[in-house]
Amino acid sequence: MLIVFLSSLILFPVLAQAISLDNPLQSSNFEELITSLINIIWTLALIIAPLMIIVAGFYFVTAAGNPNQITIARQIILWTLIGFLVIASAIGIINLFNEVIKVK
Repeated sequence: MLIVFLSSLILFPVLAQAISLDNPLQSSNFEELITSLINIIWTLALIIAPLMIIVAGFYFVTAAGNPNQITIARQIILWTLIGFLVIASAIGIINLFNEVIKVK
């Protein structure tokens, strides 16, 4: 058991050097990292918001007069629009800030 443990101590540094991870965001500085993250969040918002409105539409269609399902559908639409507006406003504020202080 001791021999296996000691031999593993010798092999672990060799194995650790063989592993290399690429940067998935391809950013070389902080500004590029933030820009990449903002673009990812915006893309997710553009995908998720219409899907949630479609889900709310299914709630409306399948409600059959059930006031609870109609209320849930209205809340889904309301919070989807609020979330989308918050994300859009945040991106607009960031872009405005960059234009005002002339960050390139």
